[in-house]
Amino acid sequence: MDAWLNTLGGRFIVFDGPDGSGKTTQLKRFVAACRDADAMVEELREPGGTAIGERIRDLLLSHGEEDIDPVCEMLLYMASRAQLVACRIEPLLEQGFLVVADRFVSSTLAYQGAAGGVPEEHIYQVAEIVCDKIRPDLVVLFDVDEVTAGRRLSPLLDRMEAKGRAFHARVRKGYLDQAQRDPERHLVIDASQPPDKVFEDLLRGVRERLIEDGPGA
Repeated sequence: MDAWLNTLGGRFIVFDGPDGSGKTTQLKRFVAACRDADAMVEELREPGGTAIGERIRDLLLSHGEEDIDPVCEMLLYMASRAQLVACRIEPLLEQGFLVVADRFVSSTLAYQGAAGGVPEEHIYQVAEIVCDKIRPDLVVLFDVDEVTAGRRLSPLLDRMEAKGRAFHARVRKGYLDQAQRDPERHLVIDASQPPDKVFEDLLRGVRERLIEDGPGA
């Protein structure tokens, strides 16, 4: 058992990456390890995580007759996020929980920004209102090329997953650009490796960033 996981209370970790990167599988494995270590941990997902957020999620990920404009799409994701921050993330952090989120602002920057064409400064301006003082302590990016990711995706693709290889190549570049700009807040993991090796790299990376190199280390 990794007892150090029990010392992450009050931290906010985001798991992110392209569709097909395996981030959700690794998130659930990480949360299970935290619970085995008796950590107070809460798992959240975006969009969603609240009753209102789940209704927005259904709208965003379903195949509709009308395409969603990228700015409208960005604002819908941000609306779900605003409710999640106010009703779940901030209260949980104040109670000393480790909060682990499946996607956050990093996804909006990659999908609606780098791939969708919404200017980054506009996304940051809205995020400033939505997130207030809440910032991830660490964003774990599961990096995988679009060919490998495409082989992993379900044949029943949601609207975002079905946008095509060129779109997802821009998404991947958007994520890697974020990590390059702010390397201290991002942990990039090669998600093309076998799942056990990815999880090993995940645990080692989180420990190095938040325990060994964290405050008071």
